[in-house]
This record gives sequence, C-alpha cells and structure tokens, in this order.
Amino acid sequence: MANRPVFTISDTPPYYVEKIIEFKYYSGFAEVQKRKSIESLHQAYLKDNPNQKILEISSKSQEELGVKLSAFNLMIENKNGKRFSVESAFQASKVFENGGPYRELLDMTSREAKKYPKLKSSGKLKYFNFGDRIFDLIPITYFYNWLYINTLRLYPDLTNKLMEFDAFTDIVFNPDKSINCQARAAAVYVSLRKLNLLDKALLDKNTFLENVYGNTKNYKVDTLKQLSIWD
Repeated sequence: MANRPVFTISDTPPYYVEKIIEFKYYSGFAEVQKRKSIESLHQAYLKDNPNQKILEISSKSQEELGVKLSAFNLMIENKNGKRFSVESAFQASKVFENGGPYRELLDMTSREAKKYPKLKSSGKLKYFNFGDRIFDLIPITYFYNWLYINTLRLYPDLTNKLMEFDAFTDIVFNPDKSINCQARAAAVYVSLRKLNLLDKALLDKNTFLENVYGNTKNYKVDTLKQLSIWD
C-alpha cells in the first residue's frame, strides 16, 4: 500500500484541497505498472467521491488529455519563435549560488534538461530568472505554478476539457521527496477560472502572488527541496 495526494478544486485560497489517499501501489518501471497504480489510486478516491471526475496529469496518464498536459509535453513559444517545454523552461530558470541560469537547457529535451549535471553541482538554489522576471523562492510553489498556469492559458482546446474535471493526480509525485506538482497547479487553474479570477491573477507575477498566495509571511522556503517533479 502507498499514500499519494489527490488535488481538488477550492473556492478559497490557495485554491486547492490536498487529500491523502491510501491505495495499492504496483512497483516497477514498466508503463503498465504505473497505469495500474493510477487506476488503483483513482478507484480508492472515487469510492468516497463517486460523483467527481478525476484526471491523471503525467506522461503515464491513461487519458490523452493528461499526457498532453504533462509539463514534459506542454510547450512554450517565445517571441523569437523558439519552442521549449515547461519542464525545460523551469530548469533553465534556476539560479544557484555557483551558477545559472543555464539557458542551454532550452535547447534540450525535457528529460535531458531535468538530468543536467550542473543542476546538482551548483550549490543552493537562490531564485528563478525567467526572461526579465525574477521570482523569489517564497512561496515555494510560486514560480512553478505561475509558469505552468500561464502556459495552460495558451491552450484553450486543452483547458476547456480540463474544466470538466474536479480532481487531479500525478502518480510520480511523492510529497515526501518533492514540493511542486502539476496536478496541484491544474487544480489551482480550474479553481481560479471557475471563480472568474484567472485573468486578474495572471495580469503579472505580482498579482498572481497576491491573489493566489495572499500573505506570504506564512510561507517558509527549503532550498534543498526545490526539485522538478513534472513528468
């Protein structure tokens, strides 16, 4: 048995609810094992929430929508026409004590960017630098959620389908080892849009911080846990 979170929508900040669900986990790296685990997790959640629709957001998802919404597959195009994944953008924005940002990651695949050796050998993470924007590490999900949710807005065909769901998972995400999660970010997106707050929150990075997180004095940062868990 294992425990994993399910993220559901909410009408109050931080615009998601995290529910820890116990389910049977199928170990192994094969795709079929991951999909068995996803099915097991979803069935365990739906047992007490039979009227909800739940979506796995990862490259392991049984749903095409969930695969397309994976940050490994979700693409950004900059003003110069350069295309790169959300995962690569996240990794390429990290600034450490002894290096970064490593812009060369924008030319790599998502998996290559995630495994780039300098990300592990450049000391503690200090902040994020995306374009001309600087993001503090507090709140610890601030930049991750801002980047993912802003990218979602570029794909109305996907997000219109996303709005049909109430709950979201990412089978790879383990809250004991990581912080950021695309399933959580998706729940925040759906909540903000249902409340007609999305456009206001995405005016700029400061309005996103104020509207989604409110009083940031209550947030602590652990630079050692600033890892990418998008998959």
